[in-house]
Amino acid sequence: MQLVVSECKTKAKIVDLCEKGDAFIKEQTGNIYKNVKKKIERGVAFPTCISVNNTVCHFSPLSSDETVLEEGDMVKMQKSDVTEAIQKVAAAYDCKIVEGVLSHQMKQFVIDGNKVVSSVSNPDTRVDDAEFEENEVYSVNIVTSTGEGKPILLDGKQTTIYKRAVDKSYNLKMKASRVIFREISQKVPIMPFTARDLEEKRARVGLVECVKHELLQPYPVLHEKPGDLVAHIKFTVLLMPNGPDRITSHAIQELTPAKTIDNEPEIKTWLALPVKTKKKKKAEKMSLEYKLVGEMLLNGMLQSLNLWKEK
Repeated sequence: MQLVVSECKTKAKIVDLCEKGDAFIKEQTGNIYKNVKKKIERGVAFPTCISVNNTVCHFSPLSSDETVLEEGDMVKMQKSDVTEAIQKVAAAYDCKIVEGVLSHQMKQFVIDGNKVVSSVSNPDTRVDDAEFEENEVYSVNIVTSTGEGKPILLDGKQTTIYKRAVDKSYNLKMKASRVIFREISQKVPIMPFTARDLEEKRARVGLVECVKHELLQPYPVLHEKPGDLVAHIKFTVLLMPNGPDRITSHAIQELTPAKTIDNEPEIKTWLALPVKTKKKKKAEKMSLEYKLVGEMLLNGMLQSLNLWKEK
């Protein structure tokens, strides 16, 4: 993350930043677990994405894309319940939580497990209640917007990230589709990948049939309205016996808040809770999750609101 952040400069091409992020991950993961008897899979779990301003997520363009960063751009990088807590913090800062965003339990080779937590209470995207348990791993995923929080797909051609749907099968008709799907099955049979790593002309043709017949799950690039700003906070947390342990993070820019939470005692109480504890009572473990979620979301809110105010 620090490498990509340091390269975020005016007129820097987004595709170059994404490629540098992926290359760094491959290099670093390739240097560990070399001398073990049993092969350990390692590499890029999710392609580097750089989504700017009102673009919500999953922007990882093809090599031919010329999009660059401009001065003042806001950049998001992707490397009584929690839902209620998230929404309360957003409301305190006059923001909306983006609909359709889920936090998932993770397991080996599974980035989107069955246990999920929705960021927004919505009848159209209702999920089963999930209870946090010791020794589980979660990807906490929160996206907040100065707009309505209802992003839309503007251009399907911007979608470049996909994941193999291992429970689906179909006899592809086009040769280009079969060649691409065979390459995907050999190189990235489980984890998400970017079409940038495939031969571009063939990929443009072959991926369409694969997606049409649900052999691949697309990760669409979504947008809020022009002028809106979107902040995306995502991290991995281990629920250990002695408390949660956030294992992926990056120092967040310190900004003077445009609003305060002086009149929000409940939120202030969550943020005052300790991150670590040796006690294992369910209520206390839930409080720990509130602490992590609230703290990260507050920081994201502060950045988005201050950047929005400056503009």
